[in-house]
Amino acid sequence: MIILGIDPGLRTTGFGVIEKQGSKLRYIASGTIKTGLEGALPPRLKIILNGVREIVATYQPSCAAIEKVFVNVNPQSTLLLGQARGAAISALVGADLDVAEYSPTQIKQAVVGTGKAAKPQVQDMVSRLLTLPGLPGSDAADALGVAICHANSHDTLALIGSLGPQLAGLRMKRGRLV
Repeated sequence: MIILGIDPGLRTTGFGVIEKQGSKLRYIASGTIKTGLEGALPPRLKIILNGVREIVATYQPSCAAIEKVFVNVNPQSTLLLGQARGAAISALVGADLDVAEYSPTQIKQAVVGTGKAAKPQVQDMVSRLLTLPGLPGSDAADALGVAICHANSHDTLALIGSLGPQLAGLRMKRGRLV
């Protein structure tokens, strides 16, 4: 299974591509899509859309995962990030990929073991988990972290999904099955 991870950003969108074979993860590629610091919003969103399309065409992932938007102190920044994320998701679903979404805390927990990890810790652990010769850039490391999180979560989510019909008739009351 080839997984594409996306760390959305309006200035810089990170991407990371890994392969999962059994329990082993293999690095394929990573990098960034840069839109620049200035300029009108629509052309910058087009750069993200086209950049993600090009990555999908190049690496042919079987699925994708993207970081969820966190609420920033500045609501305008949160809205802009959401639009960058939307452009990336549009490119992914336009390529008929299933897209999973993970919060920053879930990603850090999956990669580092704590949801409060700092960026350098994520970079270091991504490098170790994928046996890279050096540290990837922070945006690429975050995107690889998204892909690693999905690789580790995918089997669990599939198992839960397969149990759905069996669990449909069960009810809980005060945290216990009844």
